[in-house]
Amino acid sequence: MSAPAPSPLAIVEAEPLPRQEEVLTDAALAFVAELHRRFTPRRDELLARRAERRAEIARTSTLDFLPETEHIRRDDSWRVAPAPAALDDRRVEITGPTDRKMTINALNSGARVWLADFEDASAPTWENVILGQLNLTDAYERRIDFTDPRTGKSYALRPAEELATVVMRPRGWHLEERHLVCDGRPVPGALVDFGLYFFHNARRLLDLGKGPYFYLPKTESHLEARLWNDVFVFAQDYVGIPQGTVRATVLIETITAAYEMEEILYELRDHASGLNAGRWDYLFSIVKNFRDGGAKFVLPDRNAVTMTAPFMRAYTELLVRTCHKRGAHAIGGMAAFIPSRKDPEVNKVAFEKVKADKDREAADGFDGSWVAHPDLVPIAMASFDAVLGDRPNQKDRLREDVDIKAADLIAIDSLDAKPTYAGLVNAVQVGIRYIEAWLRGLGAVAIFNLMEDAATAEISRSQIWQWINAGVVFENGEKATPELARKVAADELAAIRAELGEEAFASGTWQQAHDLLLKVALDEDYADFLTLPAYEQLVG
Repeated sequence: MSAPAPSPLAIVEAEPLPRQEEVLTDAALAFVAELHRRFTPRRDELLARRAERRAEIARTSTLDFLPETEHIRRDDSWRVAPAPAALDDRRVEITGPTDRKMTINALNSGARVWLADFEDASAPTWENVILGQLNLTDAYERRIDFTDPRTGKSYALRPAEELATVVMRPRGWHLEERHLVCDGRPVPGALVDFGLYFFHNARRLLDLGKGPYFYLPKTESHLEARLWNDVFVFAQDYVGIPQGTVRATVLIETITAAYEMEEILYELRDHASGLNAGRWDYLFSIVKNFRDGGAKFVLPDRNAVTMTAPFMRAYTELLVRTCHKRGAHAIGGMAAFIPSRKDPEVNKVAFEKVKADKDREAADGFDGSWVAHPDLVPIAMASFDAVLGDRPNQKDRLREDVDIKAADLIAIDSLDAKPTYAGLVNAVQVGIRYIEAWLRGLGAVAIFNLMEDAATAEISRSQIWQWINAGVVFENGEKATPELARKVAADELAAIRAELGEEAFASGTWQQAHDLLLKVALDEDYADFLTLPAYEQLVG
């Protein structure tokens, strides 16, 4: 008797979407199912390894460079593959979700690269997951336009040579896609996002003189980078394009990955194009991993932890040195400011801060940096133009003056700043306001003139958790306690109700967001990711 045929990939509990059949073709779903069968078991093992490593950090309160991979770090002979022409100049990158308006605006922004985001800037509703794929394909086919129903303003693509190069970011390894089930279990969101995009667009992008380029989020080890590399090798063979066509930039946004930068590049060396310094997730990762490490690991208010903090400077300088030693691009962090249409003074102060930040990155040797809004593109561009001139990058700056020790990366107590009561209030405000929008399907949200995404909500709720569990006493004499957090949250909810009015408040998900923030901020059992319990409540 012959073996039964593998069960097909099933679409479950998903409302049909316009044109979804163009994305969810039988051939594309077969490819995603094959990715799932081949790679999800290893994904599961690596997630279990994360938990083991976290337990080890809890026991030792330290981290070090890996002794078993020292030979890779000592071998000066290897380099990553040369950058393709479309990724050689990355001096300004803009980030944002893949809704139709953002797709057009980001491509038109004047930035060299657009990070098309299915991860932290996108709440993974079925509509966002599938229509985001459709929008990218439409953009490559130049059949995309958009008219804002509120303002009547129309948006269309500029000529091809003026458009940003797309680098797509799939979800992290820890997230599932509940609407696609294979062999009785959900497919990892990372494989859904990558698989659908790669299957439909790899050849199309090659025909446009570009390629399938990716940002890899939430990586915690070189073994996770190795898994991605194996996915790339299989995928390129599957669709019949040359090995090395894929290029991946890895976000160094976890503290464990900071100790494995060279190894991560080594594992991806045929497909690597750089590393990126992801600030808010990095801070979140420090709190998550060292949350029970005592007073010396307690972070101050998030806005007090600038990129000039000694431990943050150690991380970014090591990143530049590592990338340039191996021929990879070093990409700097996010400028999240959203210009105010009403307050030029707010803009003036913020633009000066953005300029100083980008000037510093360019001077430190970064090859490019991130912004969240098109108005910031010229500011960042000027900073990098001043250093790069006509050169596409500064990978020849090897930064051999940099000598970072393992302890430098976790020297949190080198900061003079302390947690403040205002910092607690801000964490609660941002947490509630962001989660409420996320539950309505919005992943990138302007709050207090900053573009917030899931990473900022993670650091907000993590700091509340850490300050309470460390028994922090604020400058006003109040101690961080669950009761104080509940009081601040209740006050914020009442303020939002008064601000919006009863009808608008009732039409939102404010109480739900309030309750979820307090759950992930106060539960003794710390949730690894806010988006895991939040996804269970996400409609759509």
